[in-house]
Amino acid sequence: MRYKYIFFDLDGTLTDSKEGIINSIKYALDSIGAPMPEGDAIMRFLGPPLIYSFREFCGLDEARAAEAVEKYRERFADIGIFENRVYDGVYDMLKELTGGGRVPVLATSKPRVYAERIMTKFRLRPYFKLLCGSELDGTRNEKYEVIEYALKKLGCPKEKVIMVGDREQDILGAKKCGVASCGAGYGYAAPGELEAAGAGYIANTVDELTSYLMK
Repeated sequence: MRYKYIFFDLDGTLTDSKEGIINSIKYALDSIGAPMPEGDAIMRFLGPPLIYSFREFCGLDEARAAEAVEKYRERFADIGIFENRVYDGVYDMLKELTGGGRVPVLATSKPRVYAERIMTKFRLRPYFKLLCGSELDGTRNEKYEVIEYALKKLGCPKEKVIMVGDREQDILGAKKCGVASCGAGYGYAAPGELEAAGAGYIANTVDELTSYLMK
C-alpha cells in the first residue's frame, strides 16, 4: 500500500461542524461587545486556531482575543460541540480503510478534550488508533505541532503517512513535517486555497477520497 497511516483533520474533513462553531463565535463576540466580521469572513474561522482567528479576522488584541476564546468555549463545551454531523460516506470510508490495513489517526487543531467527546458521540472513535489535538492551555495550537506529536507517538516512517484536511493549515503543516498531503475539497477551504498551499491531491467527495487512500 502507498500510505498506511492516514492522519485526518476533524472539522470540515470528517464532520460538518460549522453550525456549532459559528454559533459559538457569535456568542463569544456578542459577550465581549466586539463586532462580527462582515459578510462571509466568519467562514475563515473554520480551520485555524481560534486565538489566531479572533486576532486576524476581528482585529482583537491578544488579551481581548483570549477573552473571546474563553467565551467561545463557554458555549461550545456543552452546546456547540454537538451542533455537528458526520459527512455522508465517512463511516464506510473508515471501515474500508481499516479493513484494508490502513491506520486512521486524528490530527486536529481542536482541543483534544473536545475532539475526544465528538469522536465518541458520533461513534468514530473505534476506527482510530490515536487521537491527537491541541490542549486548552495552547499546547500544540499549530497543525504542524499536532502532526509532529502524532509521528512521535506512533514512531512510523514518514513516507507511509498522509495528512488529509480541508484547509491550508493541514497542507502546510504536512509539508513542514515532511509527509504527504491530500486536500478534502468538500470542506471549508476557499476556492483555490488547497491548490495554492500545494496539496498533493484534492478529493472533492468522500468517495473520491476513499478511492485515493485505498490505492
